[in-house]
Amino acid sequence: MALQNRVQPTGEIVAHPARGLFMGNRGILHDDAQRLGAARWRHKAWVTCVLSFKGRRRALMAPGRYTELFFHDEAVALAAGHRPCAECRRAEYLAYRSATGIPGRAVDLDRQLHRARAVPRLHRQRRHAGDIRDLPDGVFILRDEGPCLVHGDSLRPFAPAGYGPPLPRPRGGAVAVLTPEPSVEALRNGYIPVLRLGA
Repeated sequence: MALQNRVQPTGEIVAHPARGLFMGNRGILHDDAQRLGAARWRHKAWVTCVLSFKGRRRALMAPGRYTELFFHDEAVALAAGHRPCAECRRAEYLAYRSATGIPGRAVDLDRQLHRARAVPRLHRQRRHAGDIRDLPDGVFILRDEGPCLVHGDSLRPFAPAGYGPPLPRPRGGAVAVLTPEPSVEALRNGYIPVLRLGA
């Protein structure tokens, strides 16, 4: 049975057997029976890590240890509010941080990201409005058919198993943006996320 550790662009964490391209961390979210509780928004340093680093091995969802989360690709991680890890993805972290334009330490970046991704006391994802013409590649928006990745002149609908066939990108209009504003700014300023689009 699949563990509930697969993060979606909407911020939801679901149980799904598909493999992720990245692992992430946002603190301890599970109990001793590997069930997720309600406390998913307390920790502010939400990172995206490589699957293998310096030969380290972990038991998934071990009691008292951080909850290993998984993402289809980096665009999904960014939409859910995560950033590159400063240890295992140091070059990507530095490039991302520079592209956001947020000065200071990692903790300062995490505070701003948390304000942009979380609705206080409601424990849900903050979304913002944008014009589809102005959004850079790598951003996720929410449409009637669900979350969609902006990619060139197309939109790629997303489901837990991955991306569906491309749809035409509208020429203009307001859309609900899932990717937090600091990450939208990073993408606009040239940060290139690792995508896994499939065939």
